[in-house]
Amino acid sequence: MKKYQIIYADPPWRYEHPPMGATNRSIENQYPTMSLPEIKDLIYTLPMEFAENAVLFLWATAPKLAECLEVMKVWGFEYRTCLSWDKEIIGMGYWFRNQHELLLVGLRGKFSPPTPQNRFSSVWREKRTKHSKKPDGIRAWIQKCYPDIPKIELFARQKTEGWDVWGNEVKSDIEL
Repeated sequence: MKKYQIIYADPPWRYEHPPMGATNRSIENQYPTMSLPEIKDLIYTLPMEFAENAVLFLWATAPKLAECLEVMKVWGFEYRTCLSWDKEIIGMGYWFRNQHELLLVGLRGKFSPPTPQNRFSSVWREKRTKHSKKPDGIRAWIQKCYPDIPKIELFARQKTEGWDVWGNEVKSDIEL
């Protein structure tokens, strides 16, 4: 079984808040979502292994930050840092009208950070496009930094050369 050193994941979180106004804001209208226990359990249910020395790039929205940190820990990673994606468009919100998401970085074992010439600001500015679609430039940056090691994208929407993928919107390289 292949052992992945790069894991890139954007879990489809289930949100438990009431609809606001006449508009149904349920994410379930966009795609199937998963509960925290279901996301945590993927480490046991997917036929894959994470390498002893690996890095997890895990997308988090502000309301799901604590849950993302739980997932990171259960999956065997220690939180190290994060990047903030400025979507350049103000979204909806319950406390604030968020226009950012966080890309959490977690490590297990010993994994080298990007070389100095591949490091950039902790704020990535790119206009949001389709609902929940993340910037392609982030994946391209990971590929540039780590071209020759096993990578998997969990909850993928597209197949990317050099990556294995798993998700309900793409032909998966691994199956449940």
